[in-house]
Amino acid sequence: MDKNVLVDVKNLSLTFNEGKSNEVKAIDNISFQIHKGEVFGLVGESGSGKTTVGRTLLKLYEPTSGEIIFDGEDVTALKKKELFQFRKNAQMIFQDPQASLNGRMKIKDIIAEGIDVHKLASSSEERDKMVDDLLNQVGLNKDHSSRYPHEFSGGQRQRIGIARALAVDPEFIIADEPISALDVSIQAQVVNLMQDLQRDKELTYLFIAHDLSMVKYISDRIAVMHWGKILELGPAEEIYNNPIHDYTKSLISAIPTPDPEIERSRKIEVYDPTAELDGQEREMREVRPGHYVLCTELEFLDYKNA
Repeated sequence: MDKNVLVDVKNLSLTFNEGKSNEVKAIDNISFQIHKGEVFGLVGESGSGKTTVGRTLLKLYEPTSGEIIFDGEDVTALKKKELFQFRKNAQMIFQDPQASLNGRMKIKDIIAEGIDVHKLASSSEERDKMVDDLLNQVGLNKDHSSRYPHEFSGGQRQRIGIARALAVDPEFIIADEPISALDVSIQAQVVNLMQDLQRDKELTYLFIAHDLSMVKYISDRIAVMHWGKILELGPAEEIYNNPIHDYTKSLISAIPTPDPEIERSRKIEVYDPTAELDGQEREMREVRPGHYVLCTELEFLDYKNA
């Protein structure tokens, strides 16, 4: 395995209610790698399966098939004690900062949950010092530690969620739509904070979102998901400026612009998903260097010659 690869997902599938009338293939045979120190963006509309991917990587959901290799170890084969250690190294920032914080707990106890569980502090004084340091790192005041979640704004609550994730000093953080519940004016602040933390702590992110423009801003590479499949994968600038798959083109065409002249003439491309239901076998093929598209051999030749 490439030592630069922290997460290696191989042929991962997850089917809910398998064999029943309401069976749903939430993840459909996807493969990708996330390199150490990288921000890997996963983008798609609601219901595309991107959140399920994030939760499955942490083994909050049991995959139906496939492998999840984290730093050389197969997560799907980990036993209880090994899984406990893995979840110290891999943390999650949740979409809704209000729902993900226990309203009956003080901020210092919410942030210190991981510290307590993993026995990272040898005394209550050390615990409090760690919490104060974490609050400072996410731009909050140490005096906030004795308050409750309802006393904070949405942006502040998400900063608390980020501090909680950082408390156990993880290598890998899955950010599941961390800004979608926030006001637009606050979103950039939280993303900039995450970028600063990633650089300072050499973190690796899986950044999940439906807003392709924001994903492009923070990500090194982007994978585009639809109906449980990854349709396109490549460098962020390349995906944004030279999309190949019709679905990616439709997502980009829907991004509004601040220029009223351009906005008046902007045409949104409508994607026809029935093209995916033609029964033909498709696989990820490299159309341009590092730029992959799920396609048939014939489609691949068309893309290459376009």
